[in-house]
Amino acid sequence: MDNKLKEVKPDTAEQQKSKAHIIVEIIEYMANSVVIKTIIKKSTGNISVMSFDSGEGLTEKTSPFDTFAQIVEGIAEIVIDKVSHVLQSGEGIIIPARSPNFINPNGRFKMIRTIIKSGYE
Repeated sequence: MDNKLKEVKPDTAEQQKSKAHIIVEIIEYMANSVVIKTIIKKSTGNISVMSFDSGEGLTEKTSPFDTFAQIVEGIAEIVIDKVSHVLQSGEGIIIPARSPNFINPNGRFKMIRTIIKSGYE
């Protein structure tokens, strides 16, 4: 498996509060890149939107926190504990804390990632 991990510096500026946002328009695709933009970041967790160009994915990682991933454009394969889940626009999945997971390249897609930091389970 040849997953690529991009050295991406996330845009950590939060989105404007009390204003409607069209999620798929918050972030654009960048050639040969994974782009991350912060929507909101707090000590208790954060929400970010990510775009993946064709052929770009993330290598396996494990987080101490539950993570919710929702596809907002395109199709993506998210592998959790060696089990593949193919998600389409509008579908989401909870990645349990301490579960090895990675995102396999499957064409261009955008997703929202929500990390809940509670109790350091």
